[in-house]
Amino acid sequence: MLTLAIETATKVCSVALCRDRRIIGEYNVNAGMTHSVLLVPQIEKILTCCAVKKSDIDLVAVSIGPGSFTGLRIGLATAEALAYAWHCYLKGVGTLRCLAYNMPREGVVLSPVLDAQKGNYYQAIYRWQYGKIEELQPACVVGKEDLFSRIAATDMPAMLLGECDKLLQDKLPENIEAVPKEILRPKAASLAIAAIDVFNAETDKNVFGLEPYYIRKSEAEELWEKRQKQK
Repeated sequence: MLTLAIETATKVCSVALCRDRRIIGEYNVNAGMTHSVLLVPQIEKILTCCAVKKSDIDLVAVSIGPGSFTGLRIGLATAEALAYAWHCYLKGVGTLRCLAYNMPREGVVLSPVLDAQKGNYYQAIYRWQYGKIEELQPACVVGKEDLFSRIAATDMPAMLLGECDKLLQDKLPENIEAVPKEILRPKAASLAIAAIDVFNAETDKNVFGLEPYYIRKSEAEELWEKRQKQK
């Protein structure tokens, strides 16, 4: 199975091609440009460089959040359009779960985090056992103290992934460290493997209807609701 993966949940715009579970190409760009500018040219370039025809793609995988509201919408809209035009399958995978695929290591818990603004973080906790990933705590929005408390509750050594730059400015609690910088951020290659692991040809037939997983409302929505209550 040939998979095109699209990861736009953060500032990183990443695309990858994967044949079965073998990554054959990946582009990661973190240049401050918008995904609406970068994404389609990256897709065209990776198809050309890997000598892959659009008609060869069996599955389009897309990161569905949590993450940047705008980035997620751009990625999902592009993925849906491609899957429809290419007559192939579409699979969405949670961004935090995909991050955990950056570090398939047993004996530790993995705590992928993304910046949820205002001192908060999106966090989930996973571990690998016997080559498979297990969710220990689901994705939610937490403050810094709760983030570390959730990790401590596992009573295992832990590794941070994702947008944890602010957390790394201070000394981390004992038994917690960050993964190497090379695998800190979301990667389309990890998304591709994660999507293959949960793909089901019988149930994943719908091209449209996939929804981003925001967890919380956007700041604009919160502000609008606040104003409505004041009227």
